Amino acid sequence: MFRRPTAIVAGYATSDGAGVNLFRSLGTPSLPMLDPFLMLDEFRSDDPGDYLAGFPPHPHRGFETVTYMLAGAMHHEDSVGNSGDLGPGSVQWMTAGRGIIHSEMPRQEDGLMWGFQLWVNLPREHKMMAPRYQDIPADRIPQVDVEGGRARVIAGTFAGVAGPVLDSVTRPLMLDVQVDGELSVPVPAEHAVFAYVFEGSVSFGASTPIERGHLVVLDDGDSVVARGDGRFLLLAGRPIGEPVARRGPFVMNTEEELRTAYADYQSGRLAG
Repeated sequence: MFRRPTAIVAGYATSDGAGVNLFRSLGTPSLPMLDPFLMLDEFRSDDPGDYLAGFPPHPHRGFETVTYMLAGAMHHEDSVGNSGDLGPGSVQWMTAGRGIIHSEMPRQEDGLMWGFQLWVNLPREHKMMAPRYQDIPADRIPQVDVEGGRARVIAGTFAGVAGPVLDSVTRPLMLDVQVDGELSVPVPAEHAVFAYVFEGSVSFGASTPIERGHLVVLDDGDSVVARGDGRFLLLAGRPIGEPVARRGPFVMNTEEELRTAYADYQSGRLAG
């Protein structure tokens, strides 16, 4: 049974970091979260004023951040000694766990900067795990050609091909899908699923075409059928089903745990 849209959400303009202009479609008043997914931002501009301020050092605890670059370059560093560069087609899957302080700053002063940041929750038993990075260059992300289009497999498995992201506890599927006809993607029936159209227009199931800049929440089923001429991110993840307390850069289960996270950050213990 293929999944059908239950909600269509337009991204809205906002800013984050030190003033990076972006469009947010998940983590908004109209769609606060879709368990286990907490936020999805698209940043896309060839105006340096929209992105040069970047994301200076800031803390995280209790969830994972995913940066997927389509164009441009970003440099990252963190409080446990990791550093690296993200270029077109690359992915950084960071598990903040018990705490990390990191920065993501542009490696360019002009040209197009285009990509996404996704936040994925962690269950209570993993929120205080050791932080870790998975930095994945573009040439490690496989592309699968199928009838009706093609997909880059970032996490999970599609058409028998596994993506390079390993050991994420919500067992995510993350695909960058180009459709030029009709294609079908199997998804676990128990997972929450959404798509974000970022080029052209795509219909899902029997829906009318969804234009770029819109997120589509999909209902129950074991496959996603996409038709049209466009490109979209497809995300599926196992719901956690626990209370969520979130404020700023921290995502925990209770307000008391949030207060502890802030106290740990202010005292220097968070990333210690």
